[in-house]
Amino acid sequence: MPSEKRILVAEDDVATGQAWSELIASWGFQVCIAEDGKRALELVESYDPHILLLDLRLPEKSGLEVLSDLGERGGQLPTIMISGEGDFADAVQAIKLGAYDYLRKPVDPPHLRVLLNNLSSHLTVTEENQRLRRRLLRAGELGRVVGQSAQMRRVMTQIEQVAPSSASVVILGDSGTGKELVARTIHELSLRNAGPYVAINCAALPESLMESELFGHERGAFTGADRKREGCFELASGGTLLLDEIGEMKAELQAKLLRVLEEGKLRRLGGSTEISVDVRVLAATNRNLESAMRDGRFREDLYYRLNVFTIELPPLCDHAEDIPALVEHFMREIEAPGGKIVNGIEAEALEVLKSFAWPGNVRQVRNVIERAMIVTRGPLIGVTDLPAELTRGGSGSTAFEIKLGTSLDDVERELITRTIEFFGGNKSRAAEILGVSLKTLYNRLDRYQSRSPQESI
Repeated sequence: MPSEKRILVAEDDVATGQAWSELIASWGFQVCIAEDGKRALELVESYDPHILLLDLRLPEKSGLEVLSDLGERGGQLPTIMISGEGDFADAVQAIKLGAYDYLRKPVDPPHLRVLLNNLSSHLTVTEENQRLRRRLLRAGELGRVVGQSAQMRRVMTQIEQVAPSSASVVILGDSGTGKELVARTIHELSLRNAGPYVAINCAALPESLMESELFGHERGAFTGADRKREGCFELASGGTLLLDEIGEMKAELQAKLLRVLEEGKLRRLGGSTEISVDVRVLAATNRNLESAMRDGRFREDLYYRLNVFTIELPPLCDHAEDIPALVEHFMREIEAPGGKIVNGIEAEALEVLKSFAWPGNVRQVRNVIERAMIVTRGPLIGVTDLPAELTRGGSGSTAFEIKLGTSLDDVERELITRTIEFFGGNKSRAAEILGVSLKTLYNRLDRYQSRSPQESI
């Protein structure tokens, strides 16, 4: 309950501090005020607050110095930084020093209340859960992320570091490396884990629908909008939103996204009122955003707003020693059909998996194990249960036959399908080889899927 939570407000302007104190107290919290950074650190010890509301510009010690001192003491006090106009770089530095979030002056009271309530609801993390996470990390598992290699342990450590904050995170990596799994794990280990987790693929939707999907629309906003609809930001309020393949987002929509991230408010398509949202945004991409920024395809201000913390996932070929652990994990996760008992894999089959190039990365491994559990007679998966492209020592057939009389449309569909299969489901790599954008590839696949059987013959 809010009444059980103590809030320390560090603000040097007496009138402002008193106003915040009265407002926060009216919401049911206990409040204490510090008028400078040195006094704030003293009250952290004596008052023992649950949450710190910290002005960036303080006498004696600045807000950044207070955060740095708290970090050196080993404290994990959830802190909301208050910054003024032009303090954006310092606010980002505050997030890197461990601040939960930052607000710009003048502070929006409803948004502040949402933040405080959200923190209050999720502050208690039991020691047992912490011990469990430490044990799993030593065993090479953290949430949905698996691996004992140095590369994957580094990824897990980064997840542990950033999950408790509200910092935006950019997750980089080739298709199939597990970017969405990392995003889910960050959410599950965060203070927002009781809230919703929503993911949207920015490359899979037509540009005309993306704004409505993100921000929602009112009835009659456009042709076909026969009812009001909440967008992903509203659906994810109080939780986490993953923007997958964000490098495919158009510039106009990037500007609107930045406004929502900065202000915590949105307006539905066709709407006239602003709606407050409290969302932690994670962004995933297999593209080089710095290069896209330099080329003018990605906004610089949005890049720096999102890229508070970066996690880069290695391709599987760079940590092949994790393949046995991945195989074991997927065999536990996937249920064998028909009551079949499958409890292991033959040594020869495992060697085949370890020697394969895996262009589709971890996702391809999962698909191969799922297929093997369907075709095997058990109790062990053998070499004959693996796809032919693995046992041939390559990554798939490099040719296919075209019969005279085949339409160009069908040839294109076959080429796209075979190329995706060749790269183990890695659509980004397939699009690169085919010389088309990822969005164009998704549009082609949607067109093939929407055809009737008669049209496909």
